[in-house]
Amino acid sequence: MRKPRVANVALVSAGAVLLASTAVAMAAPAGAAAAGCSVDYSVSSQWQGGFGANVTITNLGDPVSGWTLTWSYSAGQTVQQAWNTSLTQSGAAVTARNVDYNGAIATNGTASFGFNGSWNGSNPAPTSFALNGVACTGGTGPTTPPPTT
Repeated sequence: MRKPRVANVALVSAGAVLLASTAVAMAAPAGAAAAGCSVDYSVSSQWQGGFGANVTITNLGDPVSGWTLTWSYSAGQTVQQAWNTSLTQSGAAVTARNVDYNGAIATNGTASFGFNGSWNGSNPAPTSFALNGVACTGGTGPTTPPPTT
């Protein structure tokens, strides 16, 4: 009779250790980077069918050593002639990537670029941006999702 009780105690202890280690593994690691940003998008000039825009990214999280900023246009605008970025567009989706001399953005640092574009009918500003896949909300948060309970 003693042997099964010892086995049960050992199984319960092993289960408790496994559960505790799973909880630790699911928590955000100590080195998890905080991510966050804000974007200032401004139309610097506009004429019939065209516009110039300036974009400034402010990094509110941990330092970034390479960036990709994405957004979408809602009224059919197209981008052209960019500077200080490598800019591509597929449909409404626009992707701006750093160039070799402006990839690092320190905490509270900025990176700026500009471009010319075209529009037809209206030229509303984009309403949301994402830096390296994380929505720019003006605040910070961990890059890993919180554990589910």
